[in-house]
Amino acid sequence: MTAYWIATYDELRDPDKVAAYAALAGPALTAAGGRFLARGNPEQVYELGEETRTVLIEFPSVEAARAAHDHPDYAAALSALGDGARRDIRIVPAVE
Repeated sequence: MTAYWIATYDELRDPDKVAAYAALAGPALTAAGGRFLARGNPEQVYELGEETRTVLIEFPSVEAARAAHDHPDYAAALSALGDGARRDIRIVPAVE
């Protein structure tokens, strides 16, 4: 079953670290079967009105998304990010 990796960035503390992370994370997650569907700041917000950067990546399954997160290539990206951002990542199964 398809799964979605949803990342929200509550705070960008160091743009250079975030850029270094993105340069490594994008290829690592794509190589692991991820497909970027959306990335950026919201065009419209409702309810809480949080203007947080959001990234949406589709994976073939929850297991594939977990494996991507736990892969050494993604670990290198996380190392590059360090304390450069405060964020939340969720892996959610699709409704099929």
